[in-house]
Amino acid sequence: MDRPLRVAALASGRGSNLAALIAARLPVEFVLVGSDKPSAGALDVARQAGIPTVAMQAKDFADRVAFDRALFGAVAEARPDLLVLAGYMRIIDASVVAAWEGRAINIHPSLLPKYRGMHTHRRCLEAGDTEHGASVHFVTAELDGGPVVAQARIAVGPTDTEETLATRLLVEEHTLLPAVVGAIASGRLQWRGLAMFDGKPLEHPLDAASL
Repeated sequence: MDRPLRVAALASGRGSNLAALIAARLPVEFVLVGSDKPSAGALDVARQAGIPTVAMQAKDFADRVAFDRALFGAVAEARPDLLVLAGYMRIIDASVVAAWEGRAINIHPSLLPKYRGMHTHRRCLEAGDTEHGASVHFVTAELDGGPVVAQARIAVGPTDTEETLATRLLVEEHTLLPAVVGAIASGRLQWRGLAMFDGKPLEHPLDAASL
């Protein structure tokens, strides 16, 4: 690619992963940040960086599919090469996701395939796990079920709570997600019907240092 990778992002919360992406100064062009919450901090992060924003609320649409089509249609109009779900907290309709196969990644706070969906820190503690982590995966119609390309791991201590796990893991997410986007921007990580790294099928998730 003879130009910077065009990146759009969707986020529902404060936008700390988005801020980490911007701060990483990757060879990318951020073309849009969208949210399902007009008050999301991620929109403020984007505006401060001079990135165009769009916000829509599901309650303004007839159903989930109509909302997804509208929001993802707005994203498509920005012509991104890559869509990053950086703390986007809605389940996306399968028909909408299909159009983004190989062009969208998500960061999820668990060592997938463990603990898809919500409350991952709580579920990790309830299971008595000694290790927790975050995963970046290509987005598919299956919730948190697409091919995992990279993971970060932290130990779970006897005094850990949901809050301490979330805080410590977020630090790792802020390194992991920019590393993955950087690898896509450089062409090292690609989608060719499956995840490829340095021209070979990716057999197991990488860590940030390997990217």
